[in-house]
Amino acid sequence: MPEPHRIAILVYDGVTLLDVAGPAEVFKEANRLGADYRMVLLSPTGADITSNLGVRVSVDGAIPAAPALDTFLVAGSDLYPRLPVPRDLVDAARLPAATAGRVASVCTGAFILAAAGLLDGKRATTHWKVTHELAARCPTCRVEPDAIYVRDGTTFTSAGVTAGIDLALALVEEDHGPDLARDVARSLVVYMQRAGGQSQFSAPLQGPPPRSPAVRTVTDLVTANPRGDHSLAELATRLNVSTRQLTRLFHEELATTPARYVENIRFDMARALLDQGHTATQAATLAGFPSYESMRRVFARKLSISPAAYQRRFSTTRQDSVA
Repeated sequence: MPEPHRIAILVYDGVTLLDVAGPAEVFKEANRLGADYRMVLLSPTGADITSNLGVRVSVDGAIPAAPALDTFLVAGSDLYPRLPVPRDLVDAARLPAATAGRVASVCTGAFILAAAGLLDGKRATTHWKVTHELAARCPTCRVEPDAIYVRDGTTFTSAGVTAGIDLALALVEEDHGPDLARDVARSLVVYMQRAGGQSQFSAPLQGPPPRSPAVRTVTDLVTANPRGDHSLAELATRLNVSTRQLTRLFHEELATTPARYVENIRFDMARALLDQGHTATQAATLAGFPSYESMRRVFARKLSISPAAYQRRFSTTRQDSVA
């Protein structure tokens, strides 16, 4: 008989409950279908903890008492993108990671791995809202902001809370093959592998207003009338500047080109129109795209899904009624 696969999930006060429950449910369901995962919840001191929802969670022990693990998983919290990770939590991550067969994090658990030096020189991801903060805290880490989860050797990181389920399914597939992982996904009524990256869940383009009057004028023009002629030459003519100067200003202030900025505004408006129930063709026209096909190419490049697929996923939770 194969040895059981030992999994420990690191929990602590303020931990996001779904970061713990989502992967745990995957492993539990895998056990029902023939796997042998032995899960424990560990806290830095062995004391029970209170989750982000105020729910008390009983733990099985403290980190130092744990034997060598096959999988060590660190759940996330809203706290640590905003605050430094406490020393006891850093140590609680570093100690078992040194001997674990593989190390994984859910959502902002990546910040704990980073603080423990476990992401140095590695590829990683986290929730789309805080990928920039993770990159700032771990400059040697290559943060991939659009990934649902990332594997770098024996280190796994995942995006926002429900991506912990995607990650756990990937771990089950690594251990037991795609058939069992697929059966788990079907049983839990989730995708085996969802299409697209996490940018499909992100908020529309936002940021502080540009400092330069010329750039601010352009952004106001495009936002107010995305269907207008906003070619580089036309914008430069309206502002009485050269195309080279306008391109330089956009690069310095927004780290993009005028053409890409116009495309981003139109893309965000098209997403909003699709959310409101407009057809893809209507959204393309109202958002200022030259054609539906041009909008479709932008959606494919940015989200890896079509406008129609995006709308099916995000426009409503209502099911079509059955007569």
